Amino acid sequence: MRSTALAHIPVGVVVERRKAKSMWVDFLWRPVSVFVGIPSAAPWTPLDTEAEADLFFAGNTVIELHRTETTNYRDNLASGAPALWVALRPVATERPYEILAVTADPAEGEAFTDAGSNLVEAVPMPPEVVDAVVRFIAQHHVERPFVKRQRDRQTALQRRAGGENGE
Repeated sequence: MRSTALAHIPVGVVVERRKAKSMWVDFLWRPVSVFVGIPSAAPWTPLDTEAEADLFFAGNTVIELHRTETTNYRDNLASGAPALWVALRPVATERPYEILAVTADPAEGEAFTDAGSNLVEAVPMPPEVVDAVVRFIAQHHVERPFVKRQRDRQTALQRRAGGENGE
């Protein structure tokens, strides 16, 4: 499928693995940060090991910016705590998840939760991404006025009177 994105920001994703306090699962996973650029490390390289949690570089992906979503990006930036939504998909391999997407669009981030099995977390947006999104909005945003649709008066009157089909 061909992308309609007008801008691409390469990023890396860091995930955390914690020992679960459950008899049903061994570990809890969650995305914890995103950084700009593409490191030379291989996906799922351990970054840090602590007593409570381990950090892994999960891999690279690209944030795609679309001109039709600039209002959502602007609202995200205006929230006071700009975020990126990281969506991970479980896979049946030695690696527990694959990166599905990273997005700056809150609506798209929420949509990734619809699958039910995806792991979706909001993480802080790095300053370099904030700058890129601000520039993208300045270049591509078009204010679209809200237009309330008016009902067709004749159709409404016909419905009250039983309409053509109700006689």
